[in-house]
Amino acid sequence: MMSIENYLKLPYKMEIVPEIDESGFVVSFPELPGCISCGFNIEETIKNALDAKKAWLEAMLEAGKEIPMPNNIEDYSGQFKLRIPKSLHKQLAEQSRHEGISMNQYCLYLLTRNEAIVSLEK
Repeated sequence: MMSIENYLKLPYKMEIVPEIDESGFVVSFPELPGCISCGFNIEETIKNALDAKKAWLEAMLEAGKEIPMPNNIEDYSGQFKLRIPKSLHKQLAEQSRHEGISMNQYCLYLLTRNEAIVSLEK
């Protein structure tokens, strides 16, 4: 097991989400289950998040529990295989041809566009 100082240096992902009802922000560390905090502005939210992360890590170390390591982008190839109905394949191929781009580029466009829409809805 590493020391608290070593865990604090690791690049854990921090997610900050506006909390409209409370006029502030909620922050969490997805790789550290249950490590959540909040604040009224971004600066306070980040400070509270770092305090919560340290307290969470200390509690896990004291309890002798395993602390997950942060996800590493190098663990992902950027590729995945997807089986789709022939009719959808035809639609995607025709639309990407119409746009003048590869079907891979077109599917990436659709995925990122959808992610942007989902982010706006949150």
